[in-house]
Amino acid sequence: MRGEKLRGVFSGLGFESVGSVLGSGNVVFSSAESDCAALESKIQHGLSTELGIGGGTLIRTRAELRALIESDPFSGLTHSRETYLMVTFLKEANHPALGTEPPPALADQVKILGYDERIRAILAVMDNSVPGTPNHMAWLDRTFGKENTTRTWATVQKVFAKL
Repeated sequence: MRGEKLRGVFSGLGFESVGSVLGSGNVVFSSAESDCAALESKIQHGLSTELGIGGGTLIRTRAELRALIESDPFSGLTHSRETYLMVTFLKEANHPALGTEPPPALADQVKILGYDERIRAILAVMDNSVPGTPNHMAWLDRTFGKENTTRTWATVQKVFAKL
């Protein structure tokens, strides 16, 4: 039901080829508009008005996702229950916290592989095999703000495939 309502907001805003990626909160669509900042604002307003969803909306184009996938940032690694391959999309380019390493409590569990400047994404691997893994997401929110969003590599690939 939530996916249906989410798609409805996008269709109501005039977007075409609207689809959602099950359970991920990601929506794919097409638009003649190419100003991503204007689209993000329009979508966020629609989500707030229609569904009461606050927070930030981030858009990445098909070309940006293709470039990321083709760069194969996790070469030789496999996403699994024990090892999460994660992409954190940042709203802001050249964020002042870029280059910040996880705190000591996370250092054994989270390895930052790098930053993809073209798509404004932090690439990381999280060891999820140890019970009680420290909260990586809380660190990301404190360090980069709440306008970022993190997806597993598998989800990024599913979103691209849906495009």
